[in-house]
Amino acid sequence: MNDTIDTSKLAAGHPVSVYFQEQELIKLLTEELKNTDPTAEYQKFYNIFNQLQSIERRFERKENQLFPFLEQKGWNGPSQGMWSFHDTLREQFRLLRKKIEAREIEEIDQDVQYLISGIFRLLLIEETTLFPNALKILTEEDWTKVRVGEEEIGWMLPQVPPAFPNKEYIHPSRDFTKRELSFSLENTAHYDEGYMTVDQVNLLLKTMPLDLTYVDENDKVIFYNRGEERVFPRSAGIIGREVKFCHPPKSVGTVLKILEEFRKGTKSESSFWINFKGRLIYIRYFAVRDAQKNYKGVIEMSQDITDIKNIEGEKRLLDWD
Repeated sequence: MNDTIDTSKLAAGHPVSVYFQEQELIKLLTEELKNTDPTAEYQKFYNIFNQLQSIERRFERKENQLFPFLEQKGWNGPSQGMWSFHDTLREQFRLLRKKIEAREIEEIDQDVQYLISGIFRLLLIEETTLFPNALKILTEEDWTKVRVGEEEIGWMLPQVPPAFPNKEYIHPSRDFTKRELSFSLENTAHYDEGYMTVDQVNLLLKTMPLDLTYVDENDKVIFYNRGEERVFPRSAGIIGREVKFCHPPKSVGTVLKILEEFRKGTKSESSFWINFKGRLIYIRYFAVRDAQKNYKGVIEMSQDITDIKNIEGEKRLLDWD
């Protein structure tokens, strides 16, 4: 039990109650990590480290569920400050993992101490500031919505926490509850997740670095995105055209075979890559099906992956200057 929150008064499965259950697990894992010699018990040490790094689920729940609800209530501090704290710990985990895997044992002890110290500072801020204030700010209805989204992210705990509130669980993909939004819905359409105007959808599709073409269940081209740097040329004349007339004779047989298998339901994806004008082009076909698994057409996606394929190492800093 802690001095600031009486968790016994929280319902089983309440997000804050779960955070405190995780806190006990974190303390146990950090103690085990400190008391395990990486030289003598390397595999045990590595296993404990991996368990501890599942703290990432905790970070993700706060960043994607708790913080947005606090922002809606006018408290932006956690999003601005604690998220940076998370990222610092993520970087410490990343660097320590590299040393563990390289068996640079002599440098591990001090790094473990730094990591554990940072984790405990975070736990203290959560316990004394974040969670007490969040319990004051958010309503029971808010916490119920927080918990719904947490189901998709997951927890550090070995078992799924009890339902909250204690009623039949509805997976987020089947949850159609209308929620208060912080932006206007005027002229928008509702998608599986979120709302956008026609202009926003058009801008999204134009900005994506992909060539997209949608062929409906009748093999008619009904859409393509008009990006600034398309791999293959398209013109408005193909809209409404049968897809077999949109490909050169040498490849149309392959396209028709793909459509046949997609329509029968025997296949759902097909990939190709070609050299085109000195660039490596990745071409993929995806079957489109509705909720009842009825065939609704195919998406053709082409992407220049030349530069992507050449990526090595990591880039974590902005280099615009």
